Amino acid sequence: MNSDQSLLSFFTNAGAVVQIVMFILLLASIFSWTFIFQKSTLLKSVNKRLRNFEKTFWSGIDIRQFYHNLLQQKNKVGIETVFIAGYKEFIRMQENGVATEENILHSVQRAMSSAQLRVEEDLNTNLSFLATVGSTGPYIGLFGTVWGIMTAFSALGTVQQATIAMVAPGISEALIATAMGLFAAIPSVISYNRFSTRADLILNRIDGFQEDLLRVLSHELYGAGA
Repeated sequence: MNSDQSLLSFFTNAGAVVQIVMFILLLASIFSWTFIFQKSTLLKSVNKRLRNFEKTFWSGIDIRQFYHNLLQQKNKVGIETVFIAGYKEFIRMQENGVATEENILHSVQRAMSSAQLRVEEDLNTNLSFLATVGSTGPYIGLFGTVWGIMTAFSALGTVQQATIAMVAPGISEALIATAMGLFAAIPSVISYNRFSTRADLILNRIDGFQEDLLRVLSHELYGAGA
């Protein structure tokens, strides 16, 4: 086998089935890395905005003013959308004038829970694709390798004397499929685990904020009632 073999030469010299497998794995790898960069950017932005939100919220700022300031911002994400949904419902129920304090808080909690479901959906977008590539990539590559090895050995049936030089190129070309499967799967698995953990941490902090906000609004309601 020549020492100047490249991935392109392995692809062009491989059989049709192995080429299809390698092409599928290449596309999977491209999409995976695209989603990895997108998700990494999104989670960094959401986490940064969450820290800034918490810092401002607990700085003693008037909640209603804080709410109106957030409404003026564009591209609201994460905890911002949850707070806006909850406080908007709080204002609406207060203006209604007939709801009890308990009903108001229940409606606020329901509005924030609905908003958090949308946040969770955004944070988990494309994670299932990464999980799928991570779990199936090696098997797809292995299928291409097994098929290529079968083709290489079946070709030996037409010769009287087999040598390693005759079968080695075919086997090496087939093994590239497994290598590509691992190349697509390993970053996907690592990224999926990392992004899932970060998303769960963000959602847990939003859960904690919901409880804190309900306590703040409860004090405001019962204080006004008293």
